Amino acid sequence: MDAVKLYEGGVYLVDGEIVVPEAEVDAVKQAKGCEVTPESARRGTIAYGIMQAHNTSGDESSLKVKFDALTSHDITYVGIVQTAKASGLTKFPIPYVLTCCHNSLCAVGGTINEDDHLFGLSAAKHYGGIYVPPHIAVIHQYMREMMAGGGKMILGSDSHTRYGALGTMAIGEGGGELVKQLLGQTYDVATPEVVAIYLEGKPAPYVGPQDIALTIIGAVFERGYVKNKVMEFVGPGVATMTTDFRNGVDVMTTETTCLSSIWRTDEDTKRFLADHGRAEDFKQLDPAEIAYYDGCVRVDLSKIRPMIALPFHPSNVYTIDELNANLDDILATVEKRADEISGRTGSLDLRGKVDARGLHVQQGTIAGCAGGNYTNVIEAAHALRGKSCGDGEFALSVYPSSQPVFADLVKKGAIFDLMQAGAIIRTAFCGPCFGAGDTPANNTLAIRHTTRNFPNREGSKPGQGQMSAVALMDARSIAATAANGGVLTSAETLDCWGDVPEHTFDPSSYEHRVFNGFSAAKEEDPLVYGPNIKDWPEMEPLGENVLLQVCSKILDPVTTTDELIPSGETSSYRSNPLGLAEFTLSRRDPGYVGRAKKTAALEGERLDGKVPAELAQVFDAIRTVTPDASAENVEIGSVVYAIKPGDGSAREQAASCQRVLGGLANITRQYATKRYRSNVMNWGMIPFQSEDEPAFEVGDFVYVPGVREAIASGASEFCGHIIRDGRVAGTMALYVAPMTDSERQIVLDGCLINFNRKER
Repeated sequence: MDAVKLYEGGVYLVDGEIVVPEAEVDAVKQAKGCEVTPESARRGTIAYGIMQAHNTSGDESSLKVKFDALTSHDITYVGIVQTAKASGLTKFPIPYVLTCCHNSLCAVGGTINEDDHLFGLSAAKHYGGIYVPPHIAVIHQYMREMMAGGGKMILGSDSHTRYGALGTMAIGEGGGELVKQLLGQTYDVATPEVVAIYLEGKPAPYVGPQDIALTIIGAVFERGYVKNKVMEFVGPGVATMTTDFRNGVDVMTTETTCLSSIWRTDEDTKRFLADHGRAEDFKQLDPAEIAYYDGCVRVDLSKIRPMIALPFHPSNVYTIDELNANLDDILATVEKRADEISGRTGSLDLRGKVDARGLHVQQGTIAGCAGGNYTNVIEAAHALRGKSCGDGEFALSVYPSSQPVFADLVKKGAIFDLMQAGAIIRTAFCGPCFGAGDTPANNTLAIRHTTRNFPNREGSKPGQGQMSAVALMDARSIAATAANGGVLTSAETLDCWGDVPEHTFDPSSYEHRVFNGFSAAKEEDPLVYGPNIKDWPEMEPLGENVLLQVCSKILDPVTTTDELIPSGETSSYRSNPLGLAEFTLSRRDPGYVGRAKKTAALEGERLDGKVPAELAQVFDAIRTVTPDASAENVEIGSVVYAIKPGDGSAREQAASCQRVLGGLANITRQYATKRYRSNVMNWGMIPFQSEDEPAFEVGDFVYVPGVREAIASGASEFCGHIIRDGRVAGTMALYVAPMTDSERQIVLDGCLINFNRKER
């Protein structure tokens, strides 16, 4: 039997131990002597109780959530604070943690990264926030150590905002949703379905959290089994893992495209929180005697083996043994995909890295919120004690996830063991996960215990002939590979696992460096602006009718946020909306920015009260649809078509960059994540979808008449008239999935900033 089984349909969990398919509910009724329905038993999930405790709507089916705390890092917090400031912010009403773990190196763009950090500190002083300086902690480790606790809900502007193993339902969203919380508004969403992740058995000593996470991701991602749902970890297998270990599994739930996660808690959770000086934040969380789940992922931990997620997605999984037994065939499929991404043949030669010893890897990294945990680094140090990484191409870097973790690793000698083996030890930093640190050389393969291995995310630029690749692995197998001189090796080959001493948390580095100004806002302390920090440009309310010029048409099965707005060195410009917009789609469709600017120029002419001369025939065509179409009632903007955009990062800039370039809409088959669709709406763009094949090309127009009135009235269906060569060339059925009242109004007002200004 495979390690993972997916149930068709819902299940009941009885006494926290027994999984009963919905079709066999009579057995539950007989055993418990009571009537059982999905509607009543849904209330028995852990997630239900937490969500409803934070729900202000009074309607169980429709959530209006107020969170207990917020968190952002230095790629996102400047834009969020600027947006909230423009919307009338006076102080942070709840704890808001601003960390400096993404642009912490200050290595690109002169002073602008450190300028952002000074802005963050000044915002924490001015509005009453918590500021974590560079190199002190990665965002999610700080939140685990200092903020998460039983029964809480936390919202973060990073997609890997996940603290379920500590009893906190955490959600990663675009910055607009954090702005709403800062202004006393709510997070509005239909109550999500909850899927049981039923853990049984016990992981082998050589199996780490990444192996378990990748196994689950590989089973559920393609099917969308948990998309926009809550993953609730239950079953006896939970108790076989420490909380630090569980954290490493939990953070990877983001890669399933679920909305959030939550775990049952136990004495180990209590111990973790007590060791971090927060025993009062523990809460025992268990499902009710009878709980109904909308699906079940049954995982036998004892059957999981060391895993690898090959480029270019965390779901592209194999066991390491399976890969090593079929290197030529499997690597050929990766090379083919690399050629599709780069648009040229021979872009990546992985089979050339195979010899009689096996597959040679050029780089290893253990880092961030997934890999840099105490347990992972200790295990890696044990594997490398007295060994050598070698003096060849292979290099290993290790980034402990926080200064307290780093300090304890030093005390216990783990850092010495790693350094003696030739590993490079760095400070807490998220860079390797998004292309701003340890970028591999061209035509090389890196193995990483980080969160993602999307194309371009490691820092290469396929459009410029630079192509490298990342595979995801657990720290244990990365250490085994390092001990074998860079030849891909499973942790199962070593016998050094499991001897992990208790972590001793020392908060001194936080007490001495972290600024905690919550509830102590000092309005007299000014915000500190560097020259790169710019205000958002003005954005118009939605027009009566819209004329959308197609400026990009992407037919890839999935388009990631890294492709919509690249990470890496572009992150330095996240505080400058127009400066960053120059990079929009630059690694996927380099011509997009120029086209969007030309369309925006046409809108500029229209705002001057005239139909642009080059659109005379286009307006003649649309007047055959609506005879009164004129410069006064037809807004002109750009549109991006993609089949399934928005997988990956929560970054709002994936949408805001389109908007500041004059974007008015996206047209998609589906949105990869709720958070990207929310970003589209928060930045005033219409989230169109269509089942029709896109019968338009780049440069064509899509005219949607009466769109403002239709959205205002709650209509969901629209007709797009395709304009080509000055005539109507066909139509396209468009629709908008359900929107909340506030989402509709935000789109009508042109963006969240406009909405809030009007409201206030």
